[in-house]
Amino acid sequence: MQNIADNLGKIHLQIRAAEANAHRAAGSVTLLAVSKTQPASALREAYAAGQTAFGENYLQEALEKIESLSDLKILWHFIGPLQSNKTRKVAENFAWVHSVDRLKLAERLSEQRPGHLPPLQICLQVNISQEQSKSGCAPESVIELARAIQPLPNITLRGLMAIPQATNNPQEQQQAFHALAELLKSLQNEFPEMDTLSMGMSGDMEMAIAEGATIVRIGTAIFGARQPR
Repeated sequence: MQNIADNLGKIHLQIRAAEANAHRAAGSVTLLAVSKTQPASALREAYAAGQTAFGENYLQEALEKIESLSDLKILWHFIGPLQSNKTRKVAENFAWVHSVDRLKLAERLSEQRPGHLPPLQICLQVNISQEQSKSGCAPESVIELARAIQPLPNITLRGLMAIPQATNNPQEQQQAFHALAELLKSLQNEFPEMDTLSMGMSGDMEMAIAEGATIVRIGTAIFGARQPR
């Protein structure tokens, strides 16, 4: 049986070591616990161990957990593909959305964000490896998308997210992370408020941090093998 608290402790040590190896400030990388398919009890256990930010991919499953765990001060991140007909529930229940890849989604999230909540923090998902089967804005289109989204009320454009193509070649993996980091740097000339790189998972976290990740999305290393839906 997985000891979630021990796993979190090990991951935080790995993050701190990766920050030091990359000559980055301690605490510059945030751990996002990817909790899709995990029961609410596992999230509660992680929260008791100090984890407060959780990432969910499937809206209906997430809404059930949000209700079940409403007594906890959890910061909910939506990290899965987002359809236009589901934006309202995301706008009403999440603090962050990592998977905005077109203007229509951003417009709906802005319109549907309740006025009593702070602005929704969003990342633009980039198809950095340009895979036909994967969601995300093409790298060459990101600047135009950012220009269109930035003026919208009720949302704050924070940065970029990507899931590079799976590969056993470390050099290819490193190149994908580097490309996303360079893309953010180019955007910061016009959008200095963009400060977030959401990239890196359980198997490539150290490499992502070396290339500038500010949020790493870790699931298996915290909770163990993913449960079937």
